Amino acid sequence: MEKLSSGISGLDNLIDYIYSGDNVVWEVDAGTSYEIFIKKFIEAACAESNDIVYISFNKSVPTLLKEFGNCINEKFHIIDSFTSGKGKNDATFLRNYEELSKKIHIVKLSNPSNLDELTNAITMVESKISSPTAYIFDSLTGMQNLIKDESLTYSFFTYMCPRLFDLDSVAYWIVERDAHSQKFKANIRHITQVVLELYRRKDSLFLKALKLSRRKNREAFKPHMYEVTDNDEIHIKATEQTLVLDIGNKLREIRISRNISQKELAEKVNLTPGFISQMENNQIAPSIVSFMQICDALGVKASEILNETKTEEKFLIKKKDILAKLPQKISSADIYRVLSDENFQAYLIMIPPNSSIKGHFLTKKEPEIVFLIKGEVSVRINNSIHSLQEGDFFYIKKSMPEQWQNKGGDKAELLVISR
Repeated sequence: MEKLSSGISGLDNLIDYIYSGDNVVWEVDAGTSYEIFIKKFIEAACAESNDIVYISFNKSVPTLLKEFGNCINEKFHIIDSFTSGKGKNDATFLRNYEELSKKIHIVKLSNPSNLDELTNAITMVESKISSPTAYIFDSLTGMQNLIKDESLTYSFFTYMCPRLFDLDSVAYWIVERDAHSQKFKANIRHITQVVLELYRRKDSLFLKALKLSRRKNREAFKPHMYEVTDNDEIHIKATEQTLVLDIGNKLREIRISRNISQKELAEKVNLTPGFISQMENNQIAPSIVSFMQICDALGVKASEILNETKTEEKFLIKKKDILAKLPQKISSADIYRVLSDENFQAYLIMIPPNSSIKGHFLTKKEPEIVFLIKGEVSVRINNSIHSLQEGDFFYIKKSMPEQWQNKGGDKAELLVISR
């Protein structure tokens, strides 16, 4: 089995390199500099003269050429799902496109929401490749935003992930942590070989493995703080204060004592029996939400499993602290995460004056309450348009909004709360 470098020595030491056949899913928060992890991996693959296939949903071709200029050669292939997708064939993204296509292999998808077209493009690129291949799917979240169907995104992953494994290729898949349902993420973790999580805690950045197939070392399952230097170098160090918890085995013992099968527990918490099995063997780590649901289904307090003292509750969240974070961009809107725990997710949305957003801010199909803090906006849902004034609430139960629009001359502020 061949081992490949991630381009970051600290990560290689932590997870014992990238194995041939690995599909590496990155679950990322905004502001975690995950782009640098991608860049380092591409540079490492380029140094080994491997072919690189970049499937772009979030970035234009000119942007990719700027970011990876040192690696642009005949072995760098771009499958462009952005220009006709999020880019809407805007003239800005099409400028000099034909000239760029002569310098580098670009496959432009005319209908990126058609996943058959994407699959055919990948197969066509592979027919021109003879060396080991590194794939970058720059955003499963971007794909889902485009096709607006989580089940189709999952179906594509369940087809492509085992296929790349059998080809001994290596792939990076980027997933935004708060943009998908817990069931979707649990199913993805069950299929793939490696899951790495990047998240923020106050002003610190952390990396943690949620799944590592074919490795024996468990060190990576602890949170590790990392730093990004001015030269875009990443330094990873262990978080010594983190407790090593045998969560899986403790939950297994309680499940058996309650005379509950893995299948019965999986049905109670909307997960798969395979996920429960891997969790109990400490092969993967459950998310906070899944962990709380499992504890509730087993009738046990989370504190009894963690064996930790209860931390002080945080009552106050200041707006200045929220706005100090790096926002997520959806079209022209800025999305700031207010909180995300086992009970609620809350987001502050800023929509610029005289602008509109196609679709909705969040892709999760959970009931939501939207409160208009400031401004005037309209929302189109089920082909009906509703106008919101300052102080109004909007309840989203099942149907997803098709468009948000701020026709006013001031920035609109909305608070979105979901389960």
